[in-house]
Amino acid sequence: MVKRDIAIILLLVILVAGAFKAVSYLDNSEQGTQTEMVYDAVKKAALTCYAVEGAYPGGLAYLEDNYGLSYDHDLYMVVYNAFASNLFPEIHVMEQKAG
Repeated sequence: MVKRDIAIILLLVILVAGAFKAVSYLDNSEQGTQTEMVYDAVKKAALTCYAVEGAYPGGLAYLEDNYGLSYDHDLYMVVYNAFASNLFPEIHVMEQKAG
């Protein structure tokens, strides 16, 4: 039980550190690369959730609340379609146009 708790904490620390690194990298990247990075952040958060809990989450809010997923909702629209808790979700990231 203690080993499992340590593993969960370690995974969360790695995920949060990765999210911070991704956000700082977004500031220095091209727009297309930024969209890919948002996709990668969502994918990694979903995979981490599956590794820790044994199921993919039902929605993005769960990843934001529990796995540190963060992205600019004004710049990107993320479509996250979870078919079943044991199947990798469909993820699409699109840049939102200003105006």
